[in-house]
Amino acid sequence: QVQLRESGGGMVQAGGSLRLSCTASEPPFTNYPMGWFRQAPGKEREFVSGISRMGGITTHGESVKGRFITSRDNAKNTLYLEMNSLKPEDTAVYYCAACPAPVSQELCDRVFNYAYWGQGTQVTVSS
Repeated sequence: QVQLRESGGGMVQAGGSLRLSCTASEPPFTNYPMGWFRQAPGKEREFVSGISRMGGITTHGESVKGRFITSRDNAKNTLYLEMNSLKPEDTAVYYCAACPAPVSQELCDRVFNYAYWGQGTQVTVSS
């Protein structure tokens, strides 16, 4: 079972940047398409981004497209989320997750696709 741990959250002013990391405890990390989600108080968990096993394909939610970049370093078993031009509405707990998809499926973009989750890291953007 994959264990995931996020880091890098914090407080930043609007317009600033943060980079989140997610480290997996168990190889092979490359078995899994990975994703980032976020959840603000009183709201449903929202898809932020997904990345294929080798990192060649990414997809981002409309609310973050053009501002966030998702990448992975499989040699380090680490997933990254670079967040730029942050807005107060980006404030949420951010989660990384691993998707046990069949080999034929390169990306996962639904909450129910993901079986393994980190504990989350808080990102707060002040105006």
